[in-house]
Amino acid sequence: MTTPALAALRRACPNAAITYVVDEPYRELVEGHPALQRIIRLPRKLSAAEFLRRIKPLRRTKYDIVIDLHSGPRASLLTGFCRAGLKVGYKIRYRHVFYDVKVARKPPSGHVHSVENHISAIKAAGIPVSSIPPLSMAPELDAEKMKVRAFMTQFGLSNRAFLVLHIGAGNRFREWGTKNLIEFIDILDERTSFPVVLIGASEDLTSAETILRTCRKPPFSLVGRLGLRELRHLIELSRIFVGPDSGPMHIAATTSTPIAAYFGPTLPAHFAPWKAKHVVIEKDIPCRPCRQTACVTNDFRCIRGITAEEVFKACLPFLRAPSSPPPSTQGV
Repeated sequence: MTTPALAALRRACPNAAITYVVDEPYRELVEGHPALQRIIRLPRKLSAAEFLRRIKPLRRTKYDIVIDLHSGPRASLLTGFCRAGLKVGYKIRYRHVFYDVKVARKPPSGHVHSVENHISAIKAAGIPVSSIPPLSMAPELDAEKMKVRAFMTQFGLSNRAFLVLHIGAGNRFREWGTKNLIEFIDILDERTSFPVVLIGASEDLTSAETILRTCRKPPFSLVGRLGLRELRHLIELSRIFVGPDSGPMHIAATTSTPIAAYFGPTLPAHFAPWKAKHVVIEKDIPCRPCRQTACVTNDFRCIRGITAEEVFKACLPFLRAPSSPPPSTQGV
């Protein structure tokens, strides 16, 4: 969700040399992005000595501006080590000492979307932003497209409309649960002709096996088999993306594919698909939002209380809407 800020920065400063520091697992989200000249990748886990060694290239360069769009412990420390004429970051306790300009992350009242928060940091650096761009990713490589389209051929989906269903969430507080997922797939099979393709990370493989074993008509599974850009191409080929507030949901927002997103402990006001065609399914429960450290009701009712029928009904307008045939999956 930082990509609108990157695009706005590039639009305002067309000749700037922009470097982006990213955790290694997420490099595909920004690698090759037209707004960037250079990417520095950092492994998620580093010793203190290795961290200092890795950031030496940053220390060698005197930047005009460093903008910390994360402000986590490591990101703020990294900002502190950088040499720059101006450092911008969010006003977070114990971390904002590294910044020359401190940006409020929460408004005095109401809610602000995460994308708008990143734009606020760009503006705080003195960079004008006339309008906020949509989310974006670099184009998929030909080899990545071919891999996805080979799967579509294997599944017999080359010229069929299909639904992409994200079965994970990144943490248990946002997971819909296998029971709901199975009911939803069975409803789709009973009332429509739409095949389902499951997606998720390798840690979702056990859930995927349960779903495949239990559904009346097993869906197709690409759980743990796609990179992030490959995932984007799959979603781009589909009729609709269905899933929780998650990284794949935001990847879906970089495409023209409609999104049906169910929200539990987080709020759409902060994390809804940005500038994308979407519908949100949520429950009005007093304990929302929460910090996702403990469930006060012990049953995750904010997310698992959303029924398969409710999600199906939210999808129906997109499933019924006439659309052009999916892009051909033959060749690239």
